[in-house]
Amino acid sequence: MITDWDAAYANMDHVKEGPSYPPKWMAAAALYREAMSAKGKARLDLRYGPGERNLADLFLPDGDPLGLVVFVHGGYWRAFDKSVWSHVAQGCVDAGWAVALPSYTLCPDIRIAGIAQEISAAISFLAGEIGGPIHLSGHSAGGHLVSRMVCLDTKLDEDILARIANVVSISGVHDLRPLLNTQLNAVLRMDDAEARAESPCLLEPLEGIKLTAWVGGGELPEFVRQNDLLANVWTGLSATTRSVHDGTRNHFTVVEALGDKASPLVAAITGDDGWFRQEA
Repeated sequence: MITDWDAAYANMDHVKEGPSYPPKWMAAAALYREAMSAKGKARLDLRYGPGERNLADLFLPDGDPLGLVVFVHGGYWRAFDKSVWSHVAQGCVDAGWAVALPSYTLCPDIRIAGIAQEISAAISFLAGEIGGPIHLSGHSAGGHLVSRMVCLDTKLDEDILARIANVVSISGVHDLRPLLNTQLNAVLRMDDAEARAESPCLLEPLEGIKLTAWVGGGELPEFVRQNDLLANVWTGLSATTRSVHDGTRNHFTVVEALGDKASPLVAAITGDDGWFRQEA
């Protein structure tokens, strides 16, 4: 039984070096943007909506893109923006994919349902910039948001949905109800109705969805449970799903593999792994 819900979701407290990661990410992201801009392969601050933070960065591979990967950042729906995460595009870009990273309005200036609508708008806009299949991935709150995109009540149009071939939720929070018990909810401002309405594990997936729920094996037990929960529930609703526990990686190191095109995580996102081809 969980008696301290704040501790159950406190990743910074769980990882000894936790506070050191955001500054390292920001530095690596700035270097990657600079390098890609110098090559003429970065399209920065593309506007997809009217909000101040409704901007996306798009990184292009050498040659024609194989398709589009949209990566949605985390931060408990209340922190960070696209500029912190530019470097995570490298693995998929090196594998031949265009990679887009949208920012979005943060709580408490918006509700989680509103963020989901902004991500829908971002994907719709970005789909017009790059042709071919669309693969979605996100970390933590971003994992929740990309999973939310492929629920039966999605706001995405059918022509966009027809192009979404793959979803990878990394350390995603798929049942929002436990967060009602945390101090975090003072910022999120959820009630029980919204928590239920925005929880992918309580919703039905679209027909034909292929989803990987990916989590670090060294993460907090609640994140491992949340990861396995979505794969379990959606399998029972006829989606093609799998749950992956990535070694001993924690909530912060689990995203490091996104920089390496040879990593299993990048292969899961691009579809260059045996599971994707076997189940296609």
